[in-house]
Amino acid sequence: MIFNFKKHNNTDLYSTLLSLSRNLFFYNHIKLNDSFETRILLMLFHFSILMIISKIKGKKFDQKSYDSLFHNIENNLRELGLGDVAVNKKMKDLNKILYDILLKINLINSKDKKFKLNKKIVFKYFDKEVNKNAVNYDILEVYFDDFFKFCFELSLDNMIQNAKNYKISYGST
Repeated sequence: MIFNFKKHNNTDLYSTLLSLSRNLFFYNHIKLNDSFETRILLMLFHFSILMIISKIKGKKFDQKSYDSLFHNIENNLRELGLGDVAVNKKMKDLNKILYDILLKINLINSKDKKFKLNKKIVFKYFDKEVNKNAVNYDILEVYFDDFFKFCFELSLDNMIQNAKNYKISYGST
């Protein structure tokens, strides 16, 4: 075989994060803009929480899963019609955003096994929608706090697969 193609497959991680980001709760209750960028940001927020939980539990997050997640995002950008230069720039930006979120999302030292959403990081990425109404932030804060608690109770072996089973306690989904 002359060409070696990477398979375009949806890993459990990508599927779980995509499912979480598509939850109507974000668009109906929080009033986030239903766009590709918003969904990617929501995926990165959820992914950061999963990575924090893994770190707290003493397991480094699998590099292969990380690579696969970003490969799937890259494929989606290409399917949207972005060219090589635009895709490379966007992927570089998304990596920076992920690390920004990851480093700033939790206001509590990870050794404490607790989670407190950082308001500044939420406003940085969801300023238009969340900053209009403090209630929106409060609801989002409860959501991510509860998501952290739900996932923390799961075993690391099945956390990714079962994270999509998280049910929001606020209103209906």
